[in-house]
Amino acid sequence: MKKKLLFMVINMNLGGTEKALLNMIAEIPRGKFEITILMLEKYGELLQSIPCDVNVKYIKDYHKIKDLINTPLHLLSLQYLKDGKYFNSLIITVVYAWTRVRKNKGLLYKYVLKNFPMLNEEYDIAIAYAGPMDFISYFVIKKIKAKKRIQWIHFDINKINFNKTFATKFYNKFDQIFVVSKEGKDKLVNVIPKLRRKIDCFLNILSQDLVRDLSNKDEGFNDAFQGVRILTVGRLSKEKGQDLIVPVLSRLKANGANVRWYCVGEGKEKKKYEKLAHEFKVEHDFILLGSKLNPYPFMKECNIYVQPSRHEGYCITLAEARCFNKPIITTNFTGASEQIKYKETGLIVEFDEMQMFHAIKSIIDNTELADVISSNLKKETINTKKELNKLYSIANKI
Repeated sequence: MKKKLLFMVINMNLGGTEKALLNMIAEIPRGKFEITILMLEKYGELLQSIPCDVNVKYIKDYHKIKDLINTPLHLLSLQYLKDGKYFNSLIITVVYAWTRVRKNKGLLYKYVLKNFPMLNEEYDIAIAYAGPMDFISYFVIKKIKAKKRIQWIHFDINKINFNKTFATKFYNKFDQIFVVSKEGKDKLVNVIPKLRRKIDCFLNILSQDLVRDLSNKDEGFNDAFQGVRILTVGRLSKEKGQDLIVPVLSRLKANGANVRWYCVGEGKEKKKYEKLAHEFKVEHDFILLGSKLNPYPFMKECNIYVQPSRHEGYCITLAEARCFNKPIITTNFTGASEQIKYKETGLIVEFDEMQMFHAIKSIIDNTELADVISSNLKKETINTKKELNKLYSIANKI
């Protein structure tokens, strides 16, 4: 009989967590597993990329509780007061005080989910995949019937608003906790040492052959630029660090480098970055290409790939870029040194304008270094499918 797996996520927006999920389920044998994706909201660019044999479900009334979960309660209470909803304001004030005194965000979730029934179907394994998102962790524990439960962690817990009190209480209810990098695992163990035996590393699934095959499916650059093309892929947001690009690009141009920097991705910081590029007078060489379901043609055709993130859990776009043997420069976020060997398969710098500038200049000016990096990347086999054995091991014990 097939084992039933459920993965719970926020939505299917075009992001690293969602791409990692799709990569994983593409490799899970359907003869042995029936897969369900449960979303808080049924939307996102990657909805169309979900295989047709995967069950898709969503929380139908999530819109009724979304503000309660995502808006700071004291601000929500004030908003209710302004709207004349005095009783709602009173209730939220009481819940806010209650959660603050008890230091337990689970009390909020208990309140907002009081009218939500348990899901009807029972699963062999239920996975809080979009972690650490406390609401999804709570929902998997309290509202899903499952024989085993797994918590997934995709981010550097020291760089986000990680609720240690909540995690200490609720992560203990999971049978396994997977973190997407070894360094990330060590950080979680350091914060919650009592859960050490439940915590393990599970690298994001990536098939080098599939990525390379997709790079031939669509068009890449079409602007006929003859200089050095630098590429960055990622959501336009503070944590992804594209604000570092503009001053570095300006400095490169001032030093005579014939470069153009392209960014694949959309996000809330887009207008800010466009304004910044105008202020630095590099708007003609700072190219925002927008969101691309298939960024791989650009990875294949660029001259240098740069990942300027402030923080990551395990950067899947960095792993994808490694498939194309182009010189890589990355900031020193969690998991970077697990993917890049300094001056062998790329350069690692701090999130610093001058360090990034000098790293790029060294790749442009030192063709020998660029060739060594490309040559070493060609020797690598990037295939993390064996990580799935950790999931299969849990399923086999049920």
